[in-house]
Amino acid sequence: MKLNKAKAALVILASVLALSGCGEEDVGDVSLGIFTFKDIKINRFVDPIVTGVTCHVASIEANLSFSDPSNNSIECHRTGPITRQMIEAIDKSKSGEVIFKRSKSVLLKNMKIRRIYDAESQTLLYVAYSTKETSGSFHHSLSAIPLFGTEGYIKPLPKVE
Repeated sequence: MKLNKAKAALVILASVLALSGCGEEDVGDVSLGIFTFKDIKINRFVDPIVTGVTCHVASIEANLSFSDPSNNSIECHRTGPITRQMIEAIDKSKSGEVIFKRSKSVLLKNMKIRRIYDAESQTLLYVAYSTKETSGSFHHSLSAIPLFGTEGYIKPLPKVE
């Protein structure tokens, strides 16, 4: 019986350590107060295919808790060239593709960032969202990068009447 409790404690400890060791770059950490045990973490990541886009994500992390709140915010900017080859290499389906994922709970809650291409307006959309409903809502945030003025922009054909 004691061995099973020790194994369970090790699994929980390993899970907590795995959740705290994320691969993206932390660029900010704002304490919400000494009595809350919650912080706003600000992470930076570069789109793995469209490398001219850098996004910053702010989310709440609850230290000493098994689950972080679902609130998040995303802002993306063009920080380098965006080429036609990059745009041709991305998923252009309506659901886009997940380009970033971070565990927010031992209980299977994740924050994901999905890139969606709006071909008509030639805009890259980055949606940050939680995969678990909280207080009746799936929290999400959106940022857009227009391709106009980049090498990835395709001049529309004239309309034929």
